[in-house]
Amino acid sequence: MTAGDSLATGQRSMGDPTLTHPLWPPLTRGCPRTSTAELAYPVEVDYAYEHAGPALFAPAEGAARSAGLDRWAPLLPPLGAPGLGEGHTPLIPIGDGVYVKDESRNPTWSHKDRLNRCTVAAAAGVGAPGVVVASSGNHGASAAAYAARAGLRCVVLGPAGMPAALDAFLHAYGAVVLPVPQEARWPLMRQISDRLGLHPVSNLTVTHTGHPFGPEGYKTIAYEIFAEIGVPAAVFVPTGYGECLFGVWKGFAELRRLGLSGTVPRMFACEPAAGGPLAAAVRQGVPAARVSCGPTDAYSIACPVGGYRGVRAVRESGGGALLVTDRQMRESQQELARQGIWAELSSAASLAGLRSLPAGDAPEGPVVCVSTSSGFKDRATGTTASEVIEPTWEEAYRRLRAAGLEG
Repeated sequence: MTAGDSLATGQRSMGDPTLTHPLWPPLTRGCPRTSTAELAYPVEVDYAYEHAGPALFAPAEGAARSAGLDRWAPLLPPLGAPGLGEGHTPLIPIGDGVYVKDESRNPTWSHKDRLNRCTVAAAAGVGAPGVVVASSGNHGASAAAYAARAGLRCVVLGPAGMPAALDAFLHAYGAVVLPVPQEARWPLMRQISDRLGLHPVSNLTVTHTGHPFGPEGYKTIAYEIFAEIGVPAAVFVPTGYGECLFGVWKGFAELRRLGLSGTVPRMFACEPAAGGPLAAAVRQGVPAARVSCGPTDAYSIACPVGGYRGVRAVRESGGGALLVTDRQMRESQQELARQGIWAELSSAASLAGLRSLPAGDAPEGPVVCVSTSSGFKDRATGTTASEVIEPTWEEAYRRLRAAGLEG
């Protein structure tokens, strides 16, 4: 496989930045030289930045805007598999200098499409027959779609008792769906990868490293925000493993490195209060942490294990790690709905994080909240229906008056 327009040169250890590895194969189990049995350090993709000209970030119109992530190919890993027009999602102002980056407008209705455009391309690049992913929803659906687009097989290790709608979503793309208890998903994924040669596109390690190409796709969120409003004061991101958080931070850091901006935004991780491994790592001053997860409806970001990527983004940007309750997320979900944005509960964690800050601590200037996926993804969606009424004016008017509508 040739690199095409990509300027990617290799993989750099995040445990020791002086250590580099070749670009291929992707090190899906982290840096082999700095990781230990208790802590896995990720690697990140490095580039020949000196060859990235400012024209890459010139305003895009027409075909360039519809090109998906291919527009940013020089600063992405090789995209040797076709895309689905991912990216270029709207940045919606909701008042008082707050913007929402609505990632539900991606092909499978979540931000994971940016990640899987890169990781499935990696699978194609190494000649794998397919991909395997452990996922509660968004990641699995996205991986299945991009694998289908690339002509590859996809195995999804999903949650036991998964909703019928999610099961149908995955099968629509031809995925092999294996619902298993959560604790069995990652050991099985390792076995499937090792024995069948499927390329793993989710985490394999004791603390989170994930796929090294994945967060590169999330950088494009930063590029798009920059193209519209420049560098915001802060970006709030719903956070599970911290891949999106890190990717957005890295994108802004690259813009500064290229001389296109003078600063990066403060990055705020927004985790469910029922868990919060990134917040624990920041609080304890360690590279990564594990926590016990209590019950939460924000299942997409309920993670017991964290990783170093997100911790680095928070620390180096001068941001913070915020814990938000389900109640706070529901209130923010309702606020987004009043603005015409139907967000998954987990996606509302970003706005909930912003709203949780005391007035004096809120960043001044434009602030972006990333909304990662659609309300269609919530497990309770589709389980209730409106009551059928008598088709008379009297009954209709009674209901309208109850809703505050009167002539």
